[in-house]
Amino acid sequence: MDTDAFIAVHQSDWERLRALSRTRALDGEQIDELIALYQRTATHLSTIRSTSPDPVLTARLSVLLNRARLRITGARTPLWGQVRRFWWEDLPAALYQARWAMALCAGLFLLTALVAGVWFWADPAARAAILSEGQQRQLAQRDFVDYYFQGEASGFAAGVWTNNAWIAVQSVVLGVTGVWPVWMVLQNGLNVGLSAGVLAAHDALGTFFVFILPHGLLELTAIFVGAGAGLRLFWAWLRPGPLPRTWALARAARTMITVAIGLVGVLFVSGLLEAFVTPSALPPAVRIGIGLIAWLAFLAFMLVRGRRAHRSGITGDLEEELVGDAVAVAA
Repeated sequence: MDTDAFIAVHQSDWERLRALSRTRALDGEQIDELIALYQRTATHLSTIRSTSPDPVLTARLSVLLNRARLRITGARTPLWGQVRRFWWEDLPAALYQARWAMALCAGLFLLTALVAGVWFWADPAARAAILSEGQQRQLAQRDFVDYYFQGEASGFAAGVWTNNAWIAVQSVVLGVTGVWPVWMVLQNGLNVGLSAGVLAAHDALGTFFVFILPHGLLELTAIFVGAGAGLRLFWAWLRPGPLPRTWALARAARTMITVAIGLVGVLFVSGLLEAFVTPSALPPAVRIGIGLIAWLAFLAFMLVRGRRAHRSGITGDLEEELVGDAVAVAA
């Protein structure tokens, strides 16, 4: 089929349908015309999909038909419904799809932190190559704890939140390189391992865990999710499957942006924990328990709720009417 000729023949119908869809008040004759044009355009879209699946044209007609259908039925999803769908369906489904990539990043972090921690704990020369003996004592006896008492708690929470959210968004957006998420995970593992090793060498390992676990469980998991989401972008580019590379990358990117937006909320919670729970006067077991509850709640949201949403066919991507039809591929 000649796509240009097809567009030239039916362009006037599509423009008329667009105009009627945007008209505030329609009389009976115009409503009949709107319905007839909607049915005709739906037939056009079906023809294009089956004979010449042009992605730009199918996307254009899909959006046009979606607007016309809303105009005919008067059905509009309220804002609260869209918010609920995002947080209760799209986000957990997108998080669930990134679970294995997240587990890979978590394993890489734990291995790096463990090796670095043991190394810096057991080898004074390795510690001295990075921090002098005086700096090590200052870190173990004062600086590590003092970090969590910087200024007003609300301002500290805001600073932590924006910094971590920016890191997570970078991991998702720059994940297509395949390098940035891995480098970020390794860097965090080395930093945590260094701190743990220095504090352990100065008999302050308990302090390390008391001031890391209340917020770190949730915060680090969110960072791993962001890194894993970024790696999924890289994998979609590297191994697109039956779809063209740009289509596979676009589909993965839309889903991963859902993850990035959701992580902003998750990291907001971890920022509150870091500012108000970690340095609080509560007993260490209570502080760690609060962090553990928040972490388990997030895992349940991601793995339990996400699994249910995923099984119902939700992917975290945009609706088909907004994305357009997938390109035809060989079976």
